[in-house]
Amino acid sequence: MTKQECVQRLSAPCFWDTDREAFDLDQYPAFIVSRVFEIGTLNDWRTLVSYYGLDRIVEVCKQMRHIDEVSLAFITTISNTNPADYRCFVTKQ
Repeated sequence: MTKQECVQRLSAPCFWDTDREAFDLDQYPAFIVSRVFEIGTLNDWRTLVSYYGLDRIVEVCKQMRHIDEVSLAFITTISNTNPADYRCFVTKQ
């Protein structure tokens, strides 16, 4: 899947405040993943997995400062990873 196809498939409410024509998926993957977790649909999730791959999404999530509890449970369950490996879990306030 190309960048342009991926951007077109992502739902508009996820990225309502960004210019979809100047959208670069490789420059800020943490922003895109967090938006899909917060606002996206299951189809948005599938689009991300087909573009980035599950391994890259997991690596991005491990470095994120904040992921809500439901999204953290989701990503750790489908990737069979330990929550303690995630920065947001270790530095939780």
